[in-house]
Amino acid sequence: MTHRTYLTKFFLGVGVIASTLAMTLPAQAQPETLTIAAANSVKDALRKVLPIFESQHRDINVRVIYGPSQTLRKQIEEGAPVDVFLPSLSEEIDQLETKGLVILGSKRVYAGTSLVLITSTTLPAPIGSMQDLHTVPVRRIAIGDPKTSSVGKVALQFIKYSKLEPHLKAKHVFGEHSRAVLDLVAKGEAEVGIVYRTDAASDERVRILDTAPADSHTPIRYEVAIVWTAKNLSGAGDFIEFLLTPQIQAQLKEHGFDQASRNVGIAQQQEGKP
Repeated sequence: MTHRTYLTKFFLGVGVIASTLAMTLPAQAQPETLTIAAANSVKDALRKVLPIFESQHRDINVRVIYGPSQTLRKQIEEGAPVDVFLPSLSEEIDQLETKGLVILGSKRVYAGTSLVLITSTTLPAPIGSMQDLHTVPVRRIAIGDPKTSSVGKVALQFIKYSKLEPHLKAKHVFGEHSRAVLDLVAKGEAEVGIVYRTDAASDERVRILDTAPADSHTPIRYEVAIVWTAKNLSGAGDFIEFLLTPQIQAQLKEHGFDQASRNVGIAQQQEGKP
């Protein structure tokens, strides 16, 4: 047998063995994708906690779609391939729920926050409190567009409740979402703005001046739910439970969230339960 013939038979033999092993060994499971639709106001917090979730669930590949809550909700209604929905106002999940587009029993309240008045750190307004808006003139006040953002809806509730509408109506500068409001204030295009504490807590360009009374607006509860288009139900459930763990609740608190009780907001929607 020549040297070349020997090598040819050797490599052919190796190829046969490799093919046999490939057919007999189980294929390695590929990570399943978990698609999350999340409000812009939770972006900073999610960027902090998602690596922790992924390190604990290596069989899951997380994909996040950020945007205004109302826009995301409409996309889900139209069949967008989403597993978990995290809007900035519980009303968005309620609307899906009334249409039967939320998986039964999956809704949870995982946090809350408050409404705050902000100004720029470099160009601060001569205002110290919400009450000053009645007496201290401002040229512009930035709020979210109520047609596209939840924070805009809540800001208008506060303005009407506080009887500030006559003073401020002509001075509104609308941002499409919370981050746009932050930008308007940070750049000095509006002296003050109204956002959620979660929006302002991690932005060094703005300073919180005051907090709106809790009864001046709809309670700001952050809810999460599995929606009708979900394909990764197991991963979605794991993610919701992850948000409620003490470790993650502590992380969320650093971003301006109020802690959620594990017993609050659990949707008791099974038949026969109130």
